[in-house]
Amino acid sequence: MHFFVTGGTGFLGSHFLQASLADGHHVTALRRFGSRPRIQLKQEPNWCDGNLDADWSNNLKGCDVLVHLAAAGVATDKDNWEHCFLVNVTQSLALWRQALDCGVTRFLICGSCFEYGLTGLDYEYIPVDAPMRPTDAYSASKAAATMAALGLANSHQIKLVVARPFHVFGEGEAESRFWPLLVHAANTGQDFPMSHGQQVRDFIRVEDAALSILHLATQTDNLLVSPCIKNIGSGISRTLLSFAKEQWHI
Repeated sequence: MHFFVTGGTGFLGSHFLQASLADGHHVTALRRFGSRPRIQLKQEPNWCDGNLDADWSNNLKGCDVLVHLAAAGVATDKDNWEHCFLVNVTQSLALWRQALDCGVTRFLICGSCFEYGLTGLDYEYIPVDAPMRPTDAYSASKAAATMAALGLANSHQIKLVVARPFHVFGEGEAESRFWPLLVHAANTGQDFPMSHGQQVRDFIRVEDAALSILHLATQTDNLLVSPCIKNIGSGISRTLLSFAKEQWHI
């Protein structure tokens, strides 16, 4: 298949490129000028250099699936309302409409588990139809983007999957996040200060999350119900403390 991928130099996006190229797919990937993948790729996609809001019509023509992984506010700027909504809603929607105009009718759009927000307190396992109760600019903008994507899909008969990854960790993750800090402390023999760690999370390795998204991207034409939302996780609830102890000894 031929994918047009945004966010390919990000944490999850880099691993998606690795997985899709290894599986033999043709990949055209959009990146900002000077941006490089978070991991060393064994193969390189066909790179397009520029901004999300540019005209990518020539690159979108002939693509089978738009895989939209780009987002603002994932690691920083979670409370920058203007920037999160500009990138995650306005610019993203413009790109989706470009793709539609170019004949692309199969979309895989990456959402976020943070769209559920406070609703997560009400469930042990959050269903995809749980209400969205976001708590900051990033999660609110991702929830708004999901609604925009669902509306676009319903009005234009797009085969759409919105994939919502839960707590992804692994190689290439931002150094300021929990798992990289934990690994650094373990490897250097330092103490790792943290809370009591009773917060419950669903941690999934980035390689597994990337493969799940690749599977969904290749199955968009066979959806029984479209548009649809899929949660991407391990299905195992763990406290931060138990996860930290496990990773410390690996």
